[in-house]
Amino acid sequence: MVAGFVLDELFGDPSRGHPVAGFGRLTGAVERRMYRDSRAAGVGLVGVMVGSTVALAALPGRRSAGVVDVAVTAASTWVALGGTSLCRVGDAVAQALEAEDLEGARALIPSLCGRDPESLDEAGLCRAALESIAENTSDATVGPLVWGALAGVPGVLGYRAVNTLDAMVGYRSERYRNFGWAAARLDDLVNLLPARLAGSLLVVIGGAPRRTIAAWRRDSSAHPSPNAGVVEAGFAGALGVQLGGRTVYPYGVEMRPTLGSGPAPGPADLRAAVALSRRVQRATVLTCAVVAVVRPGVGAAARRLSRRIAG
Repeated sequence: MVAGFVLDELFGDPSRGHPVAGFGRLTGAVERRMYRDSRAAGVGLVGVMVGSTVALAALPGRRSAGVVDVAVTAASTWVALGGTSLCRVGDAVAQALEAEDLEGARALIPSLCGRDPESLDEAGLCRAALESIAENTSDATVGPLVWGALAGVPGVLGYRAVNTLDAMVGYRSERYRNFGWAAARLDDLVNLLPARLAGSLLVVIGGAPRRTIAAWRRDSSAHPSPNAGVVEAGFAGALGVQLGGRTVYPYGVEMRPTLGSGPAPGPADLRAAVALSRRVQRATVLTCAVVAVVRPGVGAAARRLSRRIAG
C-alpha cells in the first residue's frame, strides 16, 4: 500500500489507459441499459458495478503470495489514488489566478469539480478549487487508504468503484434524484470513517487546532454532505478562511452554508490548501500502514481469546 502511495506521489494518475476511466466508460454503458427513474434500478447498478469490482479484486489474493501480492496491492493502490493529480491541478489554478488568467483557471475547474466555471469570478474560482481540494483530499486519498488498510485490495478498488459511481450518478438533478440515490447513500456510508480521520489529522497537523475544531463542530453539520462538511469545515478552520455560499452547477444553483469565519480565500490560501492536503495525505498513509500491520495480529489475538472463552 505504501508502495502504491509512492507511485502516486512520483507519477500521479496514469496518463493513458487509466482503469478508473475504463470503469467509468463501462458504468456508462451499463447505466444506459439499466436506467429507470427509480431507486430500485439505481440499487441494481450499484450492486452490479461494485459487486463485480470487489469479486474480481478478491481473486488475486486467493492465489498469490509474497512478491506478487505486494505488486498487486501496490498497483491497485496507485490506480485508486488521485491525490497527486489533485494537488497539481490545484497549484495550476492558483498559478493561473496569480497571473490574472481567469480563462485558464476556468479551463481547469472541470478537472476538480462539476461546477459551471463560466459563472465564476476570481473569488468563485478560488473557492471552488479550495473546496474541491478539501473534499477530494478525503475522497481521492484518505478513503482508498483507509479501506485498503481495513480490507486489502477489495477494499481499495471497491471504495474507488463506489466513489466513481457517486461522481457519475449521485446528483440531485431530475435524472438522478432517484436513480442515483443508492450510489450517493453508499458513498456517504463508506466515507464516514475516512472523512473523520481527515478531519482529525487537520486538527493535529493543520497548525490551528482550536480554530479547526471550532469550525468542524459549529459548521460541518449544516453541509448537505455528512462527510464533505467535515473536511471542508476543517480546511476552512485550519486556513482561517470562509467557504460555502452560492454554488452554481449545470443542473441548478445551491446555497451552501458558510464554513469557517475568516475572509474569502485567495490564491495564496489555495496554495496553502494544496500544501495542507499533501501533509494530510502523507499522515494518512503512515496511519494506515500501521493499521495494516497491526490488524492481522489483533485479529489473531481476538480469535485466541474467543477460543479460550468458549473452552
